[in-house]
Amino acid sequence: MAAPPYMSESSDSGKSSSNDQSLSNRSSNRSQRVAEKERRKNVAKDPFVLAVKYFSDVEAGTPVIGNDAFEGNLVAVEQVAYAKGLPPDVISVMLEFAMSLRMGTSMCPRVLKCLIPATVVPQDAVVRAIAWLGVSKIPINTQVLFIKWVLTIFDMIDAKDQLRAVYGFIFSFVTEENLCPFICHLLYLLTTKQNVRVFRVRKLLDLQTKLGRQPFLLHILSLYKVFCPELVTLSIPSRMRSGFRNHNSPWKSALACVQKKNAALVSPNADVTLTIKDHSNPRKKRKHRHLELPVLSCAINKESQTESFFSRKFVPLAQLRSFAELLENMHRIELPAQMGSLLSTSVALHYLDCVQEESALLRLNYWLGYALREEFLFCRDGGPSQSSDEALQFLDRLLSAHHFLQEGFSSSEGFLYKFLTVWDGCLMRPQILGLLSNIPVVPSYQMDQLLLKPLKQLYFMSSPFFKCGLLECLNGMLRNWLTWHSVYALEDNLDVSINSHASISMTLSGFKDSVLKLVQFVGHLASVGLQVESCHSLLLNFILEFYETVCDMFLKYGLPLIVLPPPAVFYPALLATDPVSVDLLAYIMHRYKVNMVFAKSQEKITEAFRTSRQTFREFNHYVLDMVNFLWNGKMFQSGVNMQLDEDVLQRSKVPEGSASFDLIHHPAFMGYAVDFHRKCWPEREDLDLRSIKHVKPWGWYMEYLSSQGYDGLQLFTRTNTIRQLPSEGGKDDSAASQG
Repeated sequence: MAAPPYMSESSDSGKSSSNDQSLSNRSSNRSQRVAEKERRKNVAKDPFVLAVKYFSDVEAGTPVIGNDAFEGNLVAVEQVAYAKGLPPDVISVMLEFAMSLRMGTSMCPRVLKCLIPATVVPQDAVVRAIAWLGVSKIPINTQVLFIKWVLTIFDMIDAKDQLRAVYGFIFSFVTEENLCPFICHLLYLLTTKQNVRVFRVRKLLDLQTKLGRQPFLLHILSLYKVFCPELVTLSIPSRMRSGFRNHNSPWKSALACVQKKNAALVSPNADVTLTIKDHSNPRKKRKHRHLELPVLSCAINKESQTESFFSRKFVPLAQLRSFAELLENMHRIELPAQMGSLLSTSVALHYLDCVQEESALLRLNYWLGYALREEFLFCRDGGPSQSSDEALQFLDRLLSAHHFLQEGFSSSEGFLYKFLTVWDGCLMRPQILGLLSNIPVVPSYQMDQLLLKPLKQLYFMSSPFFKCGLLECLNGMLRNWLTWHSVYALEDNLDVSINSHASISMTLSGFKDSVLKLVQFVGHLASVGLQVESCHSLLLNFILEFYETVCDMFLKYGLPLIVLPPPAVFYPALLATDPVSVDLLAYIMHRYKVNMVFAKSQEKITEAFRTSRQTFREFNHYVLDMVNFLWNGKMFQSGVNMQLDEDVLQRSKVPEGSASFDLIHHPAFMGYAVDFHRKCWPEREDLDLRSIKHVKPWGWYMEYLSSQGYDGLQLFTRTNTIRQLPSEGGKDDSAASQG
């Protein structure tokens, strides 16, 4: 049966279309094969590929002298290395060629110097190269150069598990005197708790007996002591100079150029140097540059990028992108070689805060202390970075990390104590004061030498604005100390931890002595400062903010200590010309009353909380004076603590001088009194402020002041005054309610 015509035409059309598509595919495949063949032909002719093949196939014993093929091929590799870096497989070939000494020892350093990675360094290649160290033919200088190279590219190695597996083999080289500093540095980066053994501790102690207390030995011993304190009985200094020198290796500038060209995200060099940076700019003549925080990154092969976190024994911290991932892999974290990079991301800071791993903090403090000392204390050419943007960014980032962790690092604390002795009070002031406010509690017997003496010199030789900044700093320091006490104090209230990252502790009485000394020191600064600066309003406000913290130490922070402001602070605040200061003083006295009532109730329960009778008497005198000044208009009458000679008062020709500082005639509130009078009696043409003292208007006036934001006066009235029956003339007096 014949098909319909339309079906025949459709079938022919389909066959034609299929033939055309098949022909097109064959043509496309042929073009791809031709292109691939051409590419392979070009690659085969590439001098770099030929050079790599030469070093891969060269036989042992091939002479170097007069070997033009060797020279030409090495130059080809060097050109690519310094231009864009070497790929991982080429790094493996060249490293194996150099360390196996196939062509002798003379060319080995030159080959090592051109090993500039473009992306990552295969761990297998590094392990094989380390194995070649066991061959005694390698000169010691070449061995040192190789270990320097490993330290420089440590963060670019794609994994570290095999390196840790040969930890014992690497440790065996510590007995080589020339290699020892560099081997200790490499061990410092690789050490885990499983690596700490008694025989290794003994070997390091024997080396210390032979070489003396070398910093590189002390650093590795201190790390051992963190992991196994029972094995290391040696006393380790709390502050040591850097044990691992910032060696100017031959790869740094080349790596910096390659990374810039390739926009690489990995930051080579290890632990004591922030970033590799080329300083060819003639305007930058600084010898030390440690103020750029490295990027937290790791080197990973493409094959391992597809692996899940759970299939790996260790997970690089740089691979974690969220707090949830950090929690899932908390027990398998691998830290970077550059500990400074921990300050650059919130995930790393979360790790420091949650895990509080002492080895990580130890390494970070060593690195941080080195960077701070080199840049701000030991710089040799004209001052600590001269407020450069680089220095400011570094300190801002450090300060941000302090705020994130809610405490400072011990290395920055030690740096500040030394820096205060040479600081002019101007250089990077906000950053230095911010760091200073985060230092942990200082024992009272050390406070004068470390802290108070240099700060006193700066305070009395500075402007009012620096004085305000310093008082704000000391207020923040006191709040931090009190917060640490309330959080870390033990249940028996006998011990308080100074720092959650340290094992240092002091008794509660010792902590109280330190807080008392700080408060008394600020009281002295405030008293003299107000006299020198003629009761500067801004300075007075910062002083009162400090005592706003002091007045609540018992109730808010659980510290059984009450310290009143000195008279040289109280009376200038009481007679201040701005209402904010007077109102804040009233609020402070209200909080003192609440705390002292609580202290009295605690005295009935236990003898441990006993407040001096003298403190209660001073408080009662202050309250009596305040009530007489602001409410009763009896400031200069007999029996009041603040006295003024009658002849002086008469010569001033001030009418009703004794009432000049009540809440109506007080310079700080007279404007409010006039405004209230006009609103209360708008029909009156004469201004009679005394009419406000009547019972009902007085109550309205106090509510009016409260509506203007002066709640401190209202609170003081409730806790420290007792309203009396109106006297003749419709006025009423207030009596002080004593503590």
